[in-house]
Amino acid sequence: MSYCFGKRIIALCFALFIASALLWGPRAADAGSEALDQTLPAIRAEAIRAHMNFLADDLLEGRATGTRGHEIAARYMASEFEAIGLEPAGENGTYFQSVPLRSIRPDEQRTALAFVLGGKEKALVFRRDFVSYGDPGRISTSVEAPVVYVGFGVTASDQRYDDYAGVEAKGKIIAYLSGAPASFPSTIRAHYSSAKAKAANAVAHGAVGTILLDSPELEQRYPFEERVRDLSMPELRWLDSNGQPNDYFPQLRGTAILSMNATAELLEGSGHEPKDVYEAASQGKPSSFAVPITVKIRVLSMHQGIRSPNVIARLRGNDSQLQSQYVVYTAHLDHLGIGEAVKGDRIYNGALDNAAGSACLLEIARAFTELKLSPRRSVLFVSVTGEEEGLLGSDYFAQHPTVPKDALVANINMDGAALLWPIQDVIAYGAEHSSLGTTVNQAASLLGLEVSPDPRPEQVFFIRSDQYSFVKQGIPSVFVMSGLKSNAPAIKPPEIIANWRKSVYHKPQDDMTQPFDFRSGARFAQFNFLVGYLIAQRTEKPAWNPGDFFGEQYGPSK
Repeated sequence: MSYCFGKRIIALCFALFIASALLWGPRAADAGSEALDQTLPAIRAEAIRAHMNFLADDLLEGRATGTRGHEIAARYMASEFEAIGLEPAGENGTYFQSVPLRSIRPDEQRTALAFVLGGKEKALVFRRDFVSYGDPGRISTSVEAPVVYVGFGVTASDQRYDDYAGVEAKGKIIAYLSGAPASFPSTIRAHYSSAKAKAANAVAHGAVGTILLDSPELEQRYPFEERVRDLSMPELRWLDSNGQPNDYFPQLRGTAILSMNATAELLEGSGHEPKDVYEAASQGKPSSFAVPITVKIRVLSMHQGIRSPNVIARLRGNDSQLQSQYVVYTAHLDHLGIGEAVKGDRIYNGALDNAAGSACLLEIARAFTELKLSPRRSVLFVSVTGEEEGLLGSDYFAQHPTVPKDALVANINMDGAALLWPIQDVIAYGAEHSSLGTTVNQAASLLGLEVSPDPRPEQVFFIRSDQYSFVKQGIPSVFVMSGLKSNAPAIKPPEIIANWRKSVYHKPQDDMTQPFDFRSGARFAQFNFLVGYLIAQRTEKPAWNPGDFFGEQYGPSK
């Protein structure tokens, strides 16, 4: 596939020149024409490959947050930012923002869960029947209470839905399923599926503990055996100035996750067969009930303090009125490090996830520095840590930015790149909630791409990468992924991505031996560059759409 040279680039340059003239006037039109004509070809497929080759090398040992491998990767990003002429925008005149973290591991030998029914107690087996990842705030905690099943654990007045209706959760342990009703719009479904939203809702209803039940849907997305495997890697939380972990609810004195067999055993005697429970959930029908069982949970945890850096660089804008505002690009640099072996390999290199996005971040930054005239707004390039541990680096930065918080006007996040087949369309998660939707459509049109709706809403991608951290701070954000279209009959993107997620995602097999299409990756980076460039040039600040759910939840009035 051709992608930005020859006759095609001339036509596209002219299109952008006209669009620029209509939007911004002669000076911006000249800059807009240059952006496509001279700058986009500077985003190079071979450079993306080279950056990925280094970041996903075994020598970096999977770049786990808080490890030497990630530190090396962070130094690499900072060196590249400096080499292309970007200013440091971290702490104390450096490119780094140190994120204070707590590492949490369960004491597996002393962590316990038991069912109590009819005066008889049955102990479950850690790793076989249940797991717990530890308590972020306490070394030791326990709870014993009756159980109520609360469906997805969602209360959504805006969707006229409440899983807690008709049950009393105060003083109880709630048992719930992952996800949210399929009838919810994609990004709103993702929001209500988040662990933080469910924990906060449980506390609001007086619960004292939580149990996540297994289900066929969850087994497709995150099998219990993979949860067991992931025990080899610690849970992490960032710490505030008082040493308190983020998103922590001390009212919940015990949490656990059950296997499919243990889930069926918990529901036994409730009068509700597991298949009926799952069916009701798939139909989005609230189906809550008391479970005639008491559960005892004891969680012993091991804590360790660590630090890990975000890497932050700045390109100053040229407009005296707008240069104090920032468009923020993000891509997470961390991956999973060294874990349990899969097919004889223990290094989780994270090539596509997310050496690819990090490489695109560097090439986009380079493209901005090659503009003869920088954009009107300033641009921040933030290589974040701790995404795999719960969006920690981006959440910390969004709440404690190294520039004035109210100066952050938009976020463009990259997690992965279009490397598995030639890109034909994009999915822009979050774009429909703000004026960024118009910008995304403009950029797609200029590059001959289509914008497609979310084809896999059950995967709740909107809350699974770093743009969600900015959304929660009221900052319009967009996260772009490759769509599932192809004009070549032999290329079947739905099959490719399904196989990749089953066989490669979050496994050591996500390395540089994969058959990547780096030309497609360059085109993906060009699209993200254009989105940010258009935002940085437009006089109007990005804004939430009137009455939008996320604008109402997190916008300026909140």
